[in-house]
Amino acid sequence: MVYMGDGIDGWNDAHGIGGGRLDRRRFFGVGGAAVLLCTIDGKQVAVRTAADVEKVDAAMASLRRPRSAGKKQARRDPLDSASFPSPQPQPGGQKREYWIAARPVKWNVAPNGGDQWMGRPAPRPSRFTALVYQRYSAGFAEPIGPPKMPGPTLRAEVGDTIVVNFRNMATGRFAQPLTVHPHGVRYTPDYDGAYFGDFTRVGGFVEPGEEFTYVWEAVPESVGVWPYHDHGPNHTLNTFRGLFGAVIVKPKGAPIPDVERVLYLHSFSPQVTGIPRLLHCINGRTYAGNTPTIRAKVGQSVELHVIGGDSNFHTFHIHGHRWQDSGGANVDNPSVGPNETITAAFREDNPGRWLYHCHVFTHQDAGMAGWYLVDP
Repeated sequence: MVYMGDGIDGWNDAHGIGGGRLDRRRFFGVGGAAVLLCTIDGKQVAVRTAADVEKVDAAMASLRRPRSAGKKQARRDPLDSASFPSPQPQPGGQKREYWIAARPVKWNVAPNGGDQWMGRPAPRPSRFTALVYQRYSAGFAEPIGPPKMPGPTLRAEVGDTIVVNFRNMATGRFAQPLTVHPHGVRYTPDYDGAYFGDFTRVGGFVEPGEEFTYVWEAVPESVGVWPYHDHGPNHTLNTFRGLFGAVIVKPKGAPIPDVERVLYLHSFSPQVTGIPRLLHCINGRTYAGNTPTIRAKVGQSVELHVIGGDSNFHTFHIHGHRWQDSGGANVDNPSVGPNETITAAFREDNPGRWLYHCHVFTHQDAGMAGWYLVDP
C-alpha cells in the first residue's frame, strides 16, 4: 500500500527524510524503485533513498521497549496480561533445537563476477551490507558454516517442537530490535515474534545483545514449507535486507527427498543497498553461476521449494521439466506471491544442463536465473 498525503510528508520534512511532498508525479518517477513505507513512533515515513534508510535505522536504534503498563493500561484487554504455557513435544515427538543469530555481513550478490547464461560480466557494483540469520552451535559457541541467505532451514515432523534460541547480534547502524516470526507452525502470543506497539509481548522486541527463546509446535496442519522472517518494528527493511528463512514440516516418519532445496525469489532495492539499480536475486545471489546450482541424478526424488521473498509476484520454470501442483494439475511455470510457497516435486528422468528461472522476463533478464544439472 502506498499512502500519499500531508501526514507522511509533514513528518518527513520535520525529520529531514525524503525531501518534501510525495505527489503522484514524484512517486512514479523515483528512479524506477518502489517507495518503501516505515512507521516510527506512530508516524508513517516514506523511504526513497539510502540516506532515508540510515535515518530510519537511527530512529529504530533509539526506540525503547514498549511498556506493559502505564497510562494506556486502562485500555488494555485482559488478554494482554494473560500468561500462556510453553508447548512441549507430543508423545513420540522431539524437541528440535537451534541457535540462530541475526547479524550484519558484507554481501556480494555476484561473487563469481559474471552471468554464465549470457556470457557477460555481472553489473557492478554488487556489494553491500546485508542482515542474515546465521546458525550457531549450542550456546552460540561458534558459527556453523558461513553466513547464507536464506537463513538456516528449520526442520521438524508432526508432534515435534521447534526451539529457536535467538540472539540479536546487530551492530552499528543495524543495532535495532529484531525478532523471528514463523509461518505455518502453532505458537502462543509470547512466541509470535511480532512487534505490536504498546501491546508487544516478550518475543516481539529483542534488542541488540539480547537473547530470546521461541518455541513453536509442528501440528498436523503445519505440514508443508513456510517462511520465517523478522517482524520487529523495522520488519520491512530488515526482511528486505536478508532476514528470512524457511521451516519444513514433514509428516511423522516421512522420507527426505534425495534432492531438496529452498529457493527464495526476491530483490534488493536501491534504498537498502545504496546500489542504483534493483537487484533481482535467488537466495541472495544474481545471475547464473552465482545463484544456486542444483545437481541431481536420473532416478532421484527432487523437491524444490520456491518462496516469494519480496513485494512482487514471480513464476518458477525449469527447462525440460514439469510436475503436478497441489491440485494435481500438470504445470511447468506456476506463480508465487509474497511469502507464498510452491513446491516442484518430481522423479528425475531427464539428464542434461537445464536453466531454471523466474519467467517474469524483466526478472530473469536481470539475474533471477540459475543452473539445474542432471547427471545420467
